[in-house]
Amino acid sequence: MARPGRCGSRPGELSRGILLRAGTLTSAMKRIGFLSFGHWRPAPGSQTRTASDALLQTIELAQAAEDLGADGAFVRVHHFERQLASPFPLLAAIAARTSRIEIGTAVIDVRYENPLYMAEEAAAADLISGGRLQLGISRGSPETVLRGAESFGYRPAYGETDADAARRKTGIFLAAIGGAVVARTDPARAGVSGGLAIQPQSPGLADRIWWGSGTRATAQWAARQGMNLQSSTLLTEDTGVPFDQLQAEQIRLYREAWAERGLAREPRVSVSRSVLPITEDIDRMYFGDQAHEDQIGLLEGVRSRFGRTYAGEPDRIAAELAADEAVREADTVLFTVPNQLGVAYNARILATIARHIAPAIGWTPAGTATAA
Repeated sequence: MARPGRCGSRPGELSRGILLRAGTLTSAMKRIGFLSFGHWRPAPGSQTRTASDALLQTIELAQAAEDLGADGAFVRVHHFERQLASPFPLLAAIAARTSRIEIGTAVIDVRYENPLYMAEEAAAADLISGGRLQLGISRGSPETVLRGAESFGYRPAYGETDADAARRKTGIFLAAIGGAVVARTDPARAGVSGGLAIQPQSPGLADRIWWGSGTRATAQWAARQGMNLQSSTLLTEDTGVPFDQLQAEQIRLYREAWAERGLAREPRVSVSRSVLPITEDIDRMYFGDQAHEDQIGLLEGVRSRFGRTYAGEPDRIAAELAADEAVREADTVLFTVPNQLGVAYNARILATIARHIAPAIGWTPAGTATAA
């Protein structure tokens, strides 16, 4: 099969990004994509019974999403679970089988990473994709493993919290992909002492790094580091207001911090939503009893708010998403998929979203948008 051509990150397609007008950030036409956790388990009804199934089906779903005109294929990374764990080979494979769609993570737990090796891996995947990598990283989320990153050989420095360690590694990673000197030549071999950067370098990658933020404060920190913002269906704080309003406040504070930093480019912001349109009896069987309200609970001792699931008739979901304050604030919306139901089922969900739901939030299929 012939390899598709590559088109990069469409820098001239202003109508699908964020426009800066009269000194105010305004959302332009939305981008949409899917987010897969890549669950696999040999359970009754599962279409992803093995790790191979989960990996190969993610590639196939990315191809189907691109054919539908969607803008992104994103994966979540979890270690010590039957889920996607090593994203870069998968992202490179998706890149080689697609030509336009963005490929990314939401997110990689930086605590598990060697920042210099991750910089090399990210640059290689970005070059293979022609500049389509959108890399989401963060401190990670609660997990079942005890001190998992330490099992990988990474311990926080004395006095560091997990969050501190993640931020320290992120700083090293950002410097490395930006071409900073991170090592020295050996004078005995090279004849001189000089600085070395990691190789390869991928121009523009530094502008396509995202930080997964679970609070308003970490969103502001991400802005000060010059990273784009990813906000999911979980916030590890609660002020008593509905999830979408709290998330919209997080986004506004992020953009204010970005403006204060005075960076030349406009940042991107994504939110994730669990959207399960019901159009057939099998959908009702799977999702007819899904909760329609935010959930509040304690996560690692912190009162947290979980975003609701949007399940029901497509027209109703479209109206509800159009009224979602955070969806209105973001330029990119990632729809989580129940990947264990297989490629055909999830491609049908994405098709329903693309045709009957996403247009209500300002999206049009890639290739049909016109400049604003």
